[in-house]
Amino acid sequence: MPDSPPVTPLSRSPLPTDGRPVLTVSDLNREVKQLLEGSVPLLWVSGEISNFAAPSSGHWYFTLKDARAQVRCAMFRGRNQMVRFRPANGREILARARVSLYEGRGEFQLIVEHMEEAGFGALMRQLEELKARLQAEGLFDLARKKALPYLPATIGIITSPTGAAVRDMIQVLGRRYPAANIELIPVQVQGQGAAQQIARAIELAGRLQRHDLLIVGRGGGSLEDLWSFNEEIVARALAACPIPTISAVGHETDTTIADLVADVRAPTPSAAAEIASANAAALSEEIESVRWRLTRATDLLLRHLRQQVQVVGNRIRHPREQLQNRAQRLDHLEIRLRTAIRNRTNGHTLRLEQLRRALTQVHPRHRIERAQVALAQHTHGLHKSALALLQQKREKVLHSAQLLHSVSPLAVLERGYAIVQGDDKQIIRRARDTYSGQRIHTKLAEGEITAIIE
Repeated sequence: MPDSPPVTPLSRSPLPTDGRPVLTVSDLNREVKQLLEGSVPLLWVSGEISNFAAPSSGHWYFTLKDARAQVRCAMFRGRNQMVRFRPANGREILARARVSLYEGRGEFQLIVEHMEEAGFGALMRQLEELKARLQAEGLFDLARKKALPYLPATIGIITSPTGAAVRDMIQVLGRRYPAANIELIPVQVQGQGAAQQIARAIELAGRLQRHDLLIVGRGGGSLEDLWSFNEEIVARALAACPIPTISAVGHETDTTIADLVADVRAPTPSAAAEIASANAAALSEEIESVRWRLTRATDLLLRHLRQQVQVVGNRIRHPREQLQNRAQRLDHLEIRLRTAIRNRTNGHTLRLEQLRRALTQVHPRHRIERAQVALAQHTHGLHKSALALLQQKREKVLHSAQLLHSVSPLAVLERGYAIVQGDDKQIIRRARDTYSGQRIHTKLAEGEITAIIE
């Protein structure tokens, strides 16, 4: 306990005539109350409730006792509204309170600020530690949760066979989803060994694979009553189960580790049955909707067909009138046919005449005659062209001969010149190119002279 604060001296009433200090009862109780509340800090007290009273004011008054002593307690309305359970005589609790004194009666009492059932704090710490460890391992992750089957054929219920929860679930499933096969897997849901039974039932169902969906749960109760569903063995069995699971433990305000690990958490067992049969209910609604739409479509179709029959009935005429109309149409078609035949015949006749004329034009005799005429024309033209070309070539040759003759050495010789050559046939152009005794040949316009140079 920390050091106590200094105590305020007791106030005194006026001294009597003999000098002794005297206090009134009110002053005394007030001074003691201040002394207690200032000296003793907030503390935790455990004990058993007795003489519990809850008047219309909303405050709670009770006695907290153990085997050797008791103390009066008060818990005011602003505080007791946060208590999660209803206190009762004989229940063990753990209270956080401050020491005080009720001045009206001078009674020592505790003003309770917080109350929980005995063992609740330790259980809560244990629960939070396990929850943090499992969450770190990923057992609460949404990614690992399996989707519930659309229409489960067989639903397994793991719960107590004698509790109200199983009756509620069977009643809801029978009403909403009578086609499902419901199998009860009885287990103990609280007390020693309950968690092991629940875990074994989940593991067995997972191995047998007989169920499409498992509902694991029980009705409401205290934290201790629901503790089996906070056990690690149950959480790991749910996490390892290959079958989709729904956790339905306690009431809506109760949240267990099984709720966090299961694939789907239902606030109550009845709600779990509704979730399991929700698909069947939706299917029933869908079937009803389809039936309504089909009925409406059938009515519309029948109405439309009746209208068509009425329209056709209005269009039906007497056979004589139909025969007259058909005969008139037949005459009209006959006239059109005769006109078409005549036009087509005239067209073919004209075409035949055109083809005959064209055939005459392409007859072999006419083609031979035209070819002979063309041949005669081409022959005459070729002869005429050949004579002209021959005359042109003759004139050109004559002109070329004249030109060639004008540059010929013979023409030069006819003018009196001569060509002098040696025995080697080389033309001698200069006198200094000759020598004495050389034989030379002189070519004249007519004849050749051979001489020797002296």
